[in-house]
Amino acid sequence: MKIVAQIKEPINIEMELFEKKFYESMTSKVALLNRITHYIVNRKGKQMRPMFVFLTAKLLNNGAVNERTYRGASVIELIHTATLVHDDVVDESNKRRGFFSINALWKNKIAVLVGDYLLSKGLLLSIDNNDFDLLKIISVAVREMSEGELLQIEKARRLDITEAIYYEIIRQKTATLIAACCSLGACSVKPDSEDIEVFRKFGEYCGMAFQIKDDLFDYGGAQIGKPTGIDIKEQKMTLPLIHVLNNCSKKDKKWVINSIKNHNKDKKRVKEVIAFVKDNGGLEYAVSKMLSFRDDALELLSRYPDSEYKKSLELMVNYVVERKK
Repeated sequence: MKIVAQIKEPINIEMELFEKKFYESMTSKVALLNRITHYIVNRKGKQMRPMFVFLTAKLLNNGAVNERTYRGASVIELIHTATLVHDDVVDESNKRRGFFSINALWKNKIAVLVGDYLLSKGLLLSIDNNDFDLLKIISVAVREMSEGELLQIEKARRLDITEAIYYEIIRQKTATLIAACCSLGACSVKPDSEDIEVFRKFGEYCGMAFQIKDDLFDYGGAQIGKPTGIDIKEQKMTLPLIHVLNNCSKKDKKWVINSIKNHNKDKKRVKEVIAFVKDNGGLEYAVSKMLSFRDDALELLSRYPDSEYKKSLELMVNYVVERKK
């Protein structure tokens, strides 16, 4: 059985019902909007985020979920989808998961408006049902994601990222949304409990490990074949690179920074930077940090009694660091 199917097994029924509710939450009186949202729904990914919501809720509530859990999962997926649509506009990206992006098919103006529509749908879903505690969790996540993206853009211009700033960027940009999923799941069944904060931290650790794994893909390896060097071309400072820059000679540092700033389109030079990072222990260091975040997440889970939901969450954490793409 594939790992994702295994993780999903204890929440299969919830996920099926969620898909119906999620599609309903997107509907509009505007035909163009419905055509676009239909396109989005039919090209969904693995839906890891709603899975985090349902597994957390069921773990804390003896295997039961409620309408708030479904709304929490829908809100997070609406917000996540809105950010992806906006990201593709910002990155001028024409593909998403192998399909054309919204901006590629319907142009930027429509893509931005669709993103805004999905965002407002998500917020209204909480407001209309008086889920103000859920709304607060999601609003904080949206604010942090925007700040994280802007911090990364600001730092990319100057290439002066320390390890601490890197963690802050990925915490806000990536981990905060997974943290929101887990705290939404907890809050939907146990409002005002300490579990909300425990699972927020759990989600944050998962998200940190997830992003470091993504950074490692840029350096290739057995799993995905040739290194891509896309992050270097885009002047994104990732953990393997930051570690090596902080621990090499002034001369080497100058060469690497010059390569990234002025020669990032030169394939040969990018390959040399990748080789330099590998030879100087950048990948091993990033892997050790990723596994440390994974262990922190598993430690938090170990405080809870065994159940199929806990087992699925453990599988999810391990999948995050072991996935091949």
